[in-house]
Amino acid sequence: MRPHARAADVPHTPLRPMWCCRADGQPWPCGEARLLLRVEYDGNATGLSIYLAGLMYEAMRDLYHLNPHDGPDPATLFTRFLGWAAPRRHPDPPTPDAPPPDAPPPRGEGTRSRI
Repeated sequence: MRPHARAADVPHTPLRPMWCCRADGQPWPCGEARLLLRVEYDGNATGLSIYLAGLMYEAMRDLYHLNPHDGPDPATLFTRFLGWAAPRRHPDPPTPDAPPPDAPPPRGEGTRSRI
């Protein structure tokens, strides 16, 4: 699975072992590769995360091998490879019978009536 913009263009794939984009020289996955990967994995955020986790592992190995004394920070690599692709959690939609969360309580609830 390799992200391609168009057949005539250089693909936005990683140049190993440096893990920069072949097309634009940015750290891979570059912005274009991220967009193309999202399209390729449309509806399969889990599959995209698994794919990127495997590539992150390979990148860690390569980058630490190239520079063992000053290798990349693991948190930075996580953000670079997986942070952007994490599925977004949305709050559950309200049930049809439930009032909106900012609605005032119905009359008579929460106050005592004076008789």
